[in-house]
Amino acid sequence: MIALPVIQPAEAQTKNRKPDWLRVKLPVGKEYAKVRQLVDTYKLHTICESGNCPNMGECWGAGTATFMILGNVCTRSCSFCAVATGRPNEYDLDEPRRVAEAIQLMGVKHAVITSVNRDELKDRGASVWHETIVQIKKLSPETTIETLIPDVKANWEALEMMISAGQEVVSHNVETVQSLYRRVRPQAKYERSIEQLRRIKEYGKRSKTGIMLGLGETQEEVYQAMDDLAAVGLDILTLGQYLQPTKMHLEVAEFIHPDLFAHYKEEGLRRGIKYVESGPLVRSSYHAERHVHV
Repeated sequence: MIALPVIQPAEAQTKNRKPDWLRVKLPVGKEYAKVRQLVDTYKLHTICESGNCPNMGECWGAGTATFMILGNVCTRSCSFCAVATGRPNEYDLDEPRRVAEAIQLMGVKHAVITSVNRDELKDRGASVWHETIVQIKKLSPETTIETLIPDVKANWEALEMMISAGQEVVSHNVETVQSLYRRVRPQAKYERSIEQLRRIKEYGKRSKTGIMLGLGETQEEVYQAMDDLAAVGLDILTLGQYLQPTKMHLEVAEFIHPDLFAHYKEEGLRRGIKYVESGPLVRSSYHAERHVHV
């Protein structure tokens, strides 16, 4: 039996008040303003904004951003996500060029690209995904790329098109433990996401996923998810605190103490995952530039 750290202070159990370790600085500074201008000028979407990411100030201040392609309306209605849900009407074939030009102007060494789910499209948006990576590599050949791709609903031809354009890291977030899927990701399947990660790894890509904690999962369920991910050869795991984006979304069940995040990092590494980024403010693209060569 593993001895766990004592991580249950009263403050960590208070739903209505964020603990001190979750406080972040407001976005300011010259580099933040530069990224803000480029995003607006090129009419681009970022998950930083659409997802209410707490690290937006830090990342944009460092001159980096996670671009979201294929519009900003998702066909899924996950109960944790701040991205708008509905019937997308945006399918912009010029978007790959604009994203590539913005990345070139920003001069970023590592770019992260993600997208909404486009379940209504036969190829799940894979052709736009592929062309975006091609255009980025054409204009910025030295830039490394991580693609955070959605669930393709077992359309494995679409998956291959998404990941075959030369990106170095391919990420697909499982988001939570298996028992919470129906409540957290009602249109997704845990087993299908695990299978998608297995295929990403078998294709020869550096594979990555992320899990939110504080939704009501048990420690044993987190360990089981780690074992499932290690079994398909996962390279990189990110663990972060779930934060309720609006009152319409799932409430936080628990604020996880930093000591437990540290413990989970040790457990993930012990179970064979090569790199684990674990902390309250960690998000899937946080410090993504570190994940290229692990």
